[in-house]
Amino acid sequence: MFRKFFAWVQKYERHLSVAAMLGGIVADQLLFHRIDLWQTQAVFAAYTLICFISIPLLHWIEERAARGIQRPRWRALVPLATQFALGGFWSGFLVFYGRSAVLGASWPFLTVLILILIGNEYFAKYHTRLVFTSVLFFFALYSYAIFAVPVYTGTLGPWTFLGSSVLTLGLFALFTMLLRFLGHSRFKSAVWRIHVGSVAVVVFMVTAYFTSILPPLPLSAKAVGVYHGISHDGDIYTARVEARPWYAGLLGLPAQLHTVPGESLYAYSAVFAPIKLSTTISHEWQKYNETTKTWITVSAISFPISGGRDGGYRGYSAKAEPAPGTWRVNVKTADGRLIARVSFAVTAVVLPPVQTDKVLN
Repeated sequence: MFRKFFAWVQKYERHLSVAAMLGGIVADQLLFHRIDLWQTQAVFAAYTLICFISIPLLHWIEERAARGIQRPRWRALVPLATQFALGGFWSGFLVFYGRSAVLGASWPFLTVLILILIGNEYFAKYHTRLVFTSVLFFFALYSYAIFAVPVYTGTLGPWTFLGSSVLTLGLFALFTMLLRFLGHSRFKSAVWRIHVGSVAVVVFMVTAYFTSILPPLPLSAKAVGVYHGISHDGDIYTARVEARPWYAGLLGLPAQLHTVPGESLYAYSAVFAPIKLSTTISHEWQKYNETTKTWITVSAISFPISGGRDGGYRGYSAKAEPAPGTWRVNVKTADGRLIARVSFAVTAVVLPPVQTDKVLN
């Protein structure tokens, strides 16, 4: 019975590899709600453990095969396990990095994740190759550590990113030591390419972080907007909202705010952070200069936030008498990464527009 099963696996290996990848994606969608839940961390830990076992195991089998030892029948299952775990990693990253990203700033990083997710199936046959799977695993390990370390330490910033990098390098060093132990000759022929690929990943991730391309995980924006006024009574926040055409929201058009002399506008944000994480965010008010075709920072207001609330930590800032023109408010981390952005246009009027009250998230 086992012989027929493994023969069936070998015959339909390509179809099963697709099922393995889809299984990882479905598991992520069902299990990933909040980044700081133990279930989420357990799933990522399981993906890590699967790769830590399956990649060296296949390496050991192939090392023995090179010495004339017959491969076991269950060998075909090992690449499928690797693909399942790596597919789960990439789809999970798209779930969380996608929630955290502002497309205008983070599209290069998200594009890389999407290409790897697609390539994880397209290059299915390469999951039997040591260099390919090792470098992919290193990238997955790095991407996971970047948001896992802040969850556990309750900190955010360059030093936390550096800690994530050191932890990733340490774990991958143990991984490569295991590869060396299980198959020295095969590892020796591949080690320099694994190192080159790993260095390329480090360069990419460090560049993405310091150019603010990397989404600001584990932070994510739950709500953001600009209003004529904001008030709160206990836990209830209420905004004064100007009426908009029904199609404006569907088309993603910037808000048109009509202000009277002496009026202030208010930027509101609700930013999710994991439990125990405390950090500082800022509202950066910018006006577009039509002459120089650049955004000019008019003011920046910083305030602390704390994690734990599903709907995000709420806060707001005000800009007194904003000049007519095109504006935007960037919600940023203390290290300058973009959490959210809201664009709007200001038009000066004599009489205030019709406004309604809206309870905010």
